[in-house]
Amino acid sequence: MNTFSEGSVDAVVIGAGHAGCEAALALARTGLKTVILTLNLDSIGFMPCNPSVGGTAKGHLVREIDALGGEMGLNADRCALQYRMLNEGKGAAVQSLRAQVDKNRYHTEMKRVLEHTENLRIVQGEAAEILVDFVQGRTPTPTPPPDAGGGRIEAESPSLPTNAGGGRIEAESPSLPPPVEGGRGVGPHVIGVKTTYGGVFSCRAVVIATGVYLNAQTITGEVVNDSGPNGFARATALTQNLIELGFKVRRFKTGTPARLDGRTVERSALELQPGEMTYPFSFMNGSVPAEQTPCYLGWTNGETHRVILENLDRAPLYNGQISSTGPRYCPSIETKVVRFADKARHQLFLEPEGADTTEVYVQGLSTSLPHDLQREMYRTVKGLEHCDIVRYAYAIEYDCIDTLDLLPTLEFKKVEGLYTAGQINGTSGYEEAAAQGLMAGLNASLKLRNMPPLVLRRDEAYIGVLIDDLVTKGTEEPYRMMTSRAEFRLSLRQDNADLRLTEYGHGCGLVTEERYMVYRNRVELRNSVMGALNQRAEREIADMVVTKHGDPPLTSGVTYADLIRRGIPLSEIREAFGILQETPKDVLLSCETEIKYEGYLKRAAAEAERARRMEEKPLPPDLDYAKIQGLRLEAREKLNKIRPLSLGQAERISGVSPADIAVLMVYLTLQK
Repeated sequence: MNTFSEGSVDAVVIGAGHAGCEAALALARTGLKTVILTLNLDSIGFMPCNPSVGGTAKGHLVREIDALGGEMGLNADRCALQYRMLNEGKGAAVQSLRAQVDKNRYHTEMKRVLEHTENLRIVQGEAAEILVDFVQGRTPTPTPPPDAGGGRIEAESPSLPTNAGGGRIEAESPSLPPPVEGGRGVGPHVIGVKTTYGGVFSCRAVVIATGVYLNAQTITGEVVNDSGPNGFARATALTQNLIELGFKVRRFKTGTPARLDGRTVERSALELQPGEMTYPFSFMNGSVPAEQTPCYLGWTNGETHRVILENLDRAPLYNGQISSTGPRYCPSIETKVVRFADKARHQLFLEPEGADTTEVYVQGLSTSLPHDLQREMYRTVKGLEHCDIVRYAYAIEYDCIDTLDLLPTLEFKKVEGLYTAGQINGTSGYEEAAAQGLMAGLNASLKLRNMPPLVLRRDEAYIGVLIDDLVTKGTEEPYRMMTSRAEFRLSLRQDNADLRLTEYGHGCGLVTEERYMVYRNRVELRNSVMGALNQRAEREIADMVVTKHGDPPLTSGVTYADLIRRGIPLSEIREAFGILQETPKDVLLSCETEIKYEGYLKRAAAEAERARRMEEKPLPPDLDYAKIQGLRLEAREKLNKIRPLSLGQAERISGVSPADIAVLMVYLTLQK
């Protein structure tokens, strides 16, 4: 095939899903000429699964993306049909915002944003090859550990070895020569992307964000189709090239439930789930709409389970037709019925796909059963006895990579300038993808602008937890963010994401001056509220409030903050004293939490400081762990495979014990 030039740009983003959109916007908005390459313009920002944004821990990610200057929160607010705060009856650390969104509008609005972004060109086409070249006198440079200042990295160091491994590897045939010790050999780096039509985009950085499209196959019963999600074409040309570049490729699976004709659903037989007047995703927006679209709650039953259990021989997950690894925390209904045989029923939600369609998404009934069994199964549910299916459910298998081959910047260890983000990294979920896309695009931009990269620590952001888990621990199944993964979750709340991250986004050039001014105003407002809460409360009213809660009478004056420390909710204090009536809900929550959990937060800060000190102790990139006396065999193997950049990263590797870390600390001391 003849090749031809498609022009020269700074960066190419492959894929226009949630990861690709954030990566492309991060690059273009920081002044770099960028191309976003997509198989189909109609799939830009598409939601192939649930019509929602946020959820447990995912809501945290969306607010962090917004705080850094990303687009997901803004776009979700534009298209929201309903908001709910999950876990509102629990502590602030695990409360998570979730919104039902108009699926088609989310796509069209994101496409509009891309089309009107300066420095960004959209091209419909399929990437066939990442073009690389070799530079004499240097090797690819890994990201060194972050400094104590909070995520910025100031120096570069020699290349890491290229032997990181993983599970379920289908093929590996690296064609690139390894770096030569001392940096005197040749180092591969990105120079372009070639499409299946022979077009060549010359560039200095590439972000691969192919989602679930690489060699995708959809499976429904006995029928297997070579297809991407929702009937979109799959990508077939890039996987072999990734293997040749040194990636370890493996196979994961996900799935989606059926969509029903809402006119055939008996909603009166289901439990109404109305929206809530909470706060929006974006810190740029002040409130949520008063009028919201309801969802509905339903349950499976014994008859539903009978249909499944009597037909497991026709279920691809149980007859051997599907062998790839699916998501643990979002299983199919077949898996739930088999795994939790003691449960008499399982919850499901009926969620609107959009304001201009009758399609209804059945959250909780994902399946890959044949069409006839799907029809029978869905109709066993109360309220769905006469339902018509407009889109049948399916499972989808796809190629992804082993993230132990990535640096904390999401740059590939073996090819400089090549980044990956989203489901190609083995994650599941729109929010996880968007967070990675933003960080990959931003770090590619910083590298091209000769600025230090941005690596968020685990105590700074859920995004930091997500990426550190991927590049330090890897994942043997589709990775989903959860609040339990974050050891500093009391500090990493939704309400304070801007306080944690907006300064970083502004320093990187992604947060606009308008957005930064909104942030500064929120900081001032928050400080004002904290000052007000430390004022003396009127004694007579305070006595009544305390007595109402069954506490002994006050013996001296108290502040509003003292009342919060006694366990009295701020909402009750506001009502009793008539204070802070116009303050936004998330600002109030932030201040209340800081006061209520002051002691816990101080202890968490001390632990975070200890972790930062460990991150400041770098490990030589060429260190041969096999030669260090005292390390256990498992630790030597894991350390040589992952090549941690610091003692902090080393101690988070599964199979490396505290005793092994002590040996490393002694070894480093003796080398000085």
